[in-house]
Amino acid sequence: MLLEFSEAGVVLLSHEWIWLDIIRMLISTFLTAIYLQSSIDKVIDRQGNLDFMAEHFAGTPLSGSFHYGLAVVTVTELFAGVLSAAGVVSLLLGWGTVPGMVGALFAGISSCILMTGQRLAKDYVGAAALVPYFLIAIIGLYIY
Repeated sequence: MLLEFSEAGVVLLSHEWIWLDIIRMLISTFLTAIYLQSSIDKVIDRQGNLDFMAEHFAGTPLSGSFHYGLAVVTVTELFAGVLSAAGVVSLLLGWGTVPGMVGALFAGISSCILMTGQRLAKDYVGAAALVPYFLIAIIGLYIY
C-alpha cells in the first residue's frame, strides 16, 4: 500500500514515520517558511528594511545602530530557516534530529531579538504578533 496510517505513525512507500517525527517535521516546515522568507526579504530588500527601521527606531536607543541589528537578525533568521529545512530533510532520511533542534533554537533566539527591538520601539502590537512564532519555536525545541 502506498499510504497507511497506524497508531504509531504513517507508513509511506514502505517507510514509517512515528507521529512525534511528523509533528517535528510540521514545526520545522513552519519555521522554515517563516524565517527563511523573512531573512531572504531582508537580503533582497535591504534598503527598504533599513528605511523602515530608521523610522521605526527613531527616538530609541537603537536609532544609531539599527543597521547592525538588521545584520544580526538577518543571520539568525537565515540560520533558523535553513537549519529548520535541513531538519525536515534529516528526519525524512532518518539522519536524526540535530538540524531541526538547532533550527528551532535559532528561531527562538531570533524571536527574542525581534521582541527586544519591538519593545524598545514601543510597538506593543508588533511585539504581541511575535509571541506565536516564539511559542512554536519553543514547542519545537521541546519536542526535539
